[in-house]
Amino acid sequence: MSAQRTRHIGYGIWLIIASLAGWWAAFQLTLDKFTTLENPDAALGCNISVFLSCGTNLESWQGSVFGFPNPIIGVAGWMAVLVMGVAVIAGVRFPRWFWGLFGLGILFSFVFIAWLIGQSFFDLHTLCPWCGVTYLAVIPTFLATIAELGRNGTFSRRPSVQHAFGRLMAWVPLASVIMFAMIVALAQFAGVDLLGEVARML
Repeated sequence: MSAQRTRHIGYGIWLIIASLAGWWAAFQLTLDKFTTLENPDAALGCNISVFLSCGTNLESWQGSVFGFPNPIIGVAGWMAVLVMGVAVIAGVRFPRWFWGLFGLGILFSFVFIAWLIGQSFFDLHTLCPWCGVTYLAVIPTFLATIAELGRNGTFSRRPSVQHAFGRLMAWVPLASVIMFAMIVALAQFAGVDLLGEVARML
């Protein structure tokens, strides 16, 4: 059975899990944004400390890059990922151009959060807790999608290329952990003591 015709159920399950987690985080941020619009002095549950705070991010210009709150992008985008996950598990076959568009969407989300991470650490000097959940969902999804596009024939029709990307899928968890560790190190370098905040919470 060709790679294009194989149901990659594990990938589909991950898309569903990531989309639900990411959507919930985006939804909570959207509610918090509405709360601050109604009452700028409202105490948000996600404002845990000086470093762990979503209020600062929501009120900054970086929180509304396209003229509306960023979480709205997540609320809409994660639903698309959820539908894609269900379709993958169901064995729906998509043409290469469709997979390419999906890959571009995931790439946009990855680049966008990478930029937001930099802005959050080096400009705002905070980490929004719900944003952290989004990072945990987007990064493995991006890595897994790259591997999936390679093994399902989107990048190349050659079986050797598809097989190579199929083997890379097994390394997605480790690659994700390494990227998370890099984010923590970046935060420490920027003066955002994430490890200290987590230790105090525990």
